[in-house]
Amino acid sequence: MNETFYDILPSGVRLVHRQSDSPVAYVGIMVRAGTRDESERLNGMAHYIEHCVFKGTRSRTARQIIGQIEGIGGEINAYTTKEETTFYAAVPVEHFTHTLRLIADMVLHPTFPKKETDKEVGVILDEIESYNDSPSELIYDDFENLIFAGHPLGKPILGTKKTLRRISASPAVPAEWMKQQYRPDKMVVFVQGNLPFTRVQHAVAACMAELESSSASDCLAPTKLTSQVQSLSPLPADTPREAMFRKHTHQTHVMLGGLAYPLGHARQLTMYLMNNILGGGSLNSRLNLSLRESRGLVYTVESTYTPLSDTGYWCIYFASDPQNKEQCLDLILHELKRLREQPLSEGQFRKALQQLRGQMAISAENEENNVLAMAKQVLYFGSSPTWEQTFAKIQRLTPQDLSEVANQLLQEDMLFNIQYV
Repeated sequence: MNETFYDILPSGVRLVHRQSDSPVAYVGIMVRAGTRDESERLNGMAHYIEHCVFKGTRSRTARQIIGQIEGIGGEINAYTTKEETTFYAAVPVEHFTHTLRLIADMVLHPTFPKKETDKEVGVILDEIESYNDSPSELIYDDFENLIFAGHPLGKPILGTKKTLRRISASPAVPAEWMKQQYRPDKMVVFVQGNLPFTRVQHAVAACMAELESSSASDCLAPTKLTSQVQSLSPLPADTPREAMFRKHTHQTHVMLGGLAYPLGHARQLTMYLMNNILGGGSLNSRLNLSLRESRGLVYTVESTYTPLSDTGYWCIYFASDPQNKEQCLDLILHELKRLREQPLSEGQFRKALQQLRGQMAISAENEENNVLAMAKQVLYFGSSPTWEQTFAKIQRLTPQDLSEVANQLLQEDMLFNIQYV
């Protein structure tokens, strides 16, 4: 089956439904509102809302929200990124309508009861401390703060103790932010399961009927990036590119990388393939073979590529004994130089494509990841291609395409570097 259907409600809310044979339905709402939409004073707002809409609505208590999903054997979840907030659940398909109503109630009618949200602030503060105790996660925040210095994209998703006090001072504070940011044209309702599309349409229309269309002036525009960050042009010579922190950990943790292409860029898929070759999730990535398999210098080395709506970045992370740090850095710079100066042979390129195709096919078996990726594609582009359609585009790339991207993005004088020592 696996046919995908689309609709737009009169209010501007978009709907995507992927029909499948599964007895499990995934249903949720993704909103284009995240950390980059926050002021400095209210940093952490999007994440706070993600937590606290679970604390009660006009018609449901916190216990009822949890019980009405868990009681039918379902799972409900939410997450916040720099640009989106998402609420979703997986339930037996016969409970689809009830689940949609509950999630819509959370997004449209949260009350932020002070007694409950004060407790949740404590939970978020514990989450922040847990994060601070994990250098392999915290270093991503510090790297983003370096590469996007002075912009909300560089701020932590979780916020700080100081900003959380402001945010939680009154229910009116998050309610007003939601009024500004949770606009219908910034919402996607997503569904996947063995459900007729007409039934999905009717249920979504009923749940979202109260929303009225809004204009761009109703929403505070996210802070724009500098033209240099958007265009990947050289940054000024005095731009801070390195930062070092004393963390008193046994290992040295290092991250280096630079700016990259945004979502929808003509070279996004080329960058995706190159990252997979360099240090993607496989043991035969160039970085893993060089640093771990050949020399035993690290337990983990990986590279990631994160495209955002109007910019993006790539980074390499590793942790090693302090005495091995410089050798690891030299080996990484050598691999970056290889990608710039030595194009893949046709045989190497075909093997890289074959490996990526298999990884994409296996990843496509993860229904939860699939439905969330589908929603994000619709949020930004209005439709969601299948993995086969995406791979067909990747197959049209050439070794020369990879070399051009490597020479644009992997130059040593464009690198940012964070170290925990």
